[in-house]
Order: sequence, then structure tokens, then C-alpha cells
Amino acid sequence: MTTHTLQTPDGTLTYDVRGLLPTADGRPPLFMVGSPMGADGFATLASLMSDRTVVTYDVRGLGRSVRTDGSDRLSPELNAADQHRIIEALGAGPVEVFASSGGAVSALALVASHPEDVTLLVAHEPPCLAVLPDAEAAFAAERAVHATYASRGWAAGMAHFIAMTSIQGEISAEFASAPAPDPAVFGMTMPDDGSRGDPLLSGVSDAITAFRPDVDALRAAPTEVVLAAGIESEDTLTWRTTGAVAALLGQEVVVFPSNHGGFISSEGGYGGQPEAFAARLREVLDVGR
Repeated sequence: MTTHTLQTPDGTLTYDVRGLLPTADGRPPLFMVGSPMGADGFATLASLMSDRTVVTYDVRGLGRSVRTDGSDRLSPELNAADQHRIIEALGAGPVEVFASSGGAVSALALVASHPEDVTLLVAHEPPCLAVLPDAEAAFAAERAVHATYASRGWAAGMAHFIAMTSIQGEISAEFASAPAPDPAVFGMTMPDDGSRGDPLLSGVSDAITAFRPDVDALRAAPTEVVLAAGIESEDTLTWRTTGAVAALLGQEVVVFPSNHGGFISSEGGYGGQPEAFAARLREVLDVGR
């Protein structure tokens, strides 16, 4: 693995390349994209795809990627612009992309704005709340999670987030005003350390969950777009957002093993089934939908 930095007008992006460029087998590099998760979250999956050249990076302002624009706000458009810069810097032509969670949202923005960059995109559980029929209640629930985090810290905020993302079916209007769950129910008993910079809980990623994919641009792109979700996520929030985006594109959801973090090893605290996940990803990359 080699680590590289790329200067931008408002910061420095850090990305890793596992394998050769140009690739030894002639296949495109496989770019793995997350948000707010950085490159380290893909370590297990990348190791299971060791026959491919794999590229990972840290989102601007997070991990090793430093921003100098004075903002902490994340958006799909900014992240997509950064991904475009990295793909150009690779100098290996268009890439295949596996993107998860907020990274899947930014990858949809990337394909819409730079369709020449990506031959195939597997968008895994993009949390595009705006496309849901219960979007208003979903956004109210999200704001309630942010408020819990702001007033009580990480454990309380994460417990509230887990409760929201575990709801089966539509989110009720009452969720936002209901008491937040006790974090001890989820085994989180750590005291509040006073920090409030978590990119998942603080609201700095609101533009990601509010993003509406450009359906016309995605349909016109030469890129094959695959919407994917883990079977254990069925009927939860990110399964439903994935299904809603897939429906806008006239597709069905491609089912993967495990959950929202199905490619992450159990050492990450949110264990999935990375070996089975990698095998399914390989199938989809090899044969598409």
C-alpha cells in the first residue's frame, strides 16, 4: 500500500492505493468511498479484494484529510469534487466504485457530475432521506438525534441514532418528541467527554441526508449504477432509502449479506460478514446487475 496526498484549493486530501497503477490485469481500479467513515473502515474489505487495485481516501476535514476553508460542513457535491480530483490524479482512467452510506450519496453525485469517471457504481445503503414518503418525519427524527447529542454527548446521541435507524417501516411523527432511549440499553455507559464534533451526530452531514439524486443525469450516464442493501437492514431506514432511489432509477435493490456495516470486521465493534460481503461484491462487479 502506498499513501499519497493531493493539494486542493481548500485543503489536502490523503488517499491510499493498494496494488499497481496502471492495474496489472487491465481492470479499472476499485475505489471504495465512505462518509463520514474514512479509509480505515475499508481495511478488511480491501484485504479481501487483494487481487484488485483498491483506492481508499479520507473525506475532507476527517481523518488525515485537512481542510483550510474554515468550514466543517460536509456535502455530497464537495465530496464528489474531491473524488473526481483523486480519480484524475490516479491517471488510470475511469474506476469502479463501491460506496457505502454517506459515501454512496456522494458517489451518486459524482456519477451525475462526472459520468466519465466511473464505469460501475455499487451504492450501498445511501441515506437519502429526502426521497422517502415520510421524509418530513425522518428529518424531524434526525434533528432530535442531533439535539440529544448536543445536550447529552456521544453515548446518548448514538443510542438515539441507533433507535432511529432501527425503526421498521415509516418513521412516525411522534418519534421526534419521544424521550431518547437510555444509552445503557445499547451497552454504552461512557461518560460525556464534552466533545461535540462527531460528523454523524452533530448535524455537519445534514446536506448528505438531504440530497436528492439527479435521476435524469444518472439515467443518461454511461455508468452502470447498482443500488445495494444488506439483508439484515430490511425495512429499516437505509434499506428504505436505497429502495426509494432504486425505484427512481427503475431498478430493484441488489441484496447483500449482513447489515449497514456488513463489510466491517467484528473488531470494529459493529461486526458484519466481510467474507460473504466481499464474495457478493465480487459477483456484482463481475456481472453487474
